[in-house]
Amino acid sequence: MEQFDGKVAVITGAASGFGRAFAQKGAELGMKLVLADIDGDALTDVVETLTSAGADAIGVPTDVSEGAAVEALAQRTLDAYGKVHLLFNNAGVGASGFVWEMSANDWSWVFGVNVMGVAHGVRVFTPIMLRQGEPAHIVNTASVAGLISPPGMGVYNASKHAVVTLTETLYHDLRRVGGPVRCSLLCPAFVPTGIAEAERARPVRWRNEARPSASQLLAGRELRKAVRSGQLTAADIAEATFDAVRHDRFYIVTHPAILPSVRVRHEDIEQMRAPSDPSVPAQADR
Repeated sequence: MEQFDGKVAVITGAASGFGRAFAQKGAELGMKLVLADIDGDALTDVVETLTSAGADAIGVPTDVSEGAAVEALAQRTLDAYGKVHLLFNNAGVGASGFVWEMSANDWSWVFGVNVMGVAHGVRVFTPIMLRQGEPAHIVNTASVAGLISPPGMGVYNASKHAVVTLTETLYHDLRRVGGPVRCSLLCPAFVPTGIAEAERARPVRWRNEARPSASQLLAGRELRKAVRSGQLTAADIAEATFDAVRHDRFYIVTHPAILPSVRVRHEDIEQMRAPSDPSVPAQADR
């Protein structure tokens, strides 16, 4: 997909972080934007900011964990613009701590957004794109946590590994049916975004009554520190992602320094040895 001007982009998780940066980049390229987020107030803010600068954008409050909500998002898109050319399945949340200390609500929330949000997006929008018969592209946001398995992040890791294999399979399936629809897998490392504060958007039905454990508190502090230390910005990620769409690149690994750890993980599997800890340099480099 080489041309963006006048095309329609749908972006989930659009009110902050990568989603907001995707929206800003899309607006710069002259795209028509359908922005979705569970945070209605923040969504209104980004839509007003972009439209006041001349962008053609609408906001659709959406809980991507609900299939019916994503179906409504697609219908709203078609009602407003008639087509969809670029889909960012980007909404994501995180919870961390020892894997056995994560509650049923933690699993339901993280998988509901990170996995089912992507699954619903693919399920609902891909048939629309295929019927159009025009160049179109799907970008699924995973993480380097979908390529390695850092300790203290079991729920998040598992959700992002699911997005990786879902998207790789989507790639194969699209090739089998032919047509001009392509896809990419975005795997960033730590970037200063609001992911460490995702708890604020947790729906009531998935909130925990128990206080966080010591491991969860420590993991939360480490995550916030790592996110703040990120050297690339959300705008940098958006630039790299649009460039990958333009050149039809599947893997978008924005932090290549992580690739040695990915290689070690693959070698661990091939040699049937115990998994290396990617957070320990001596093991990650072995």
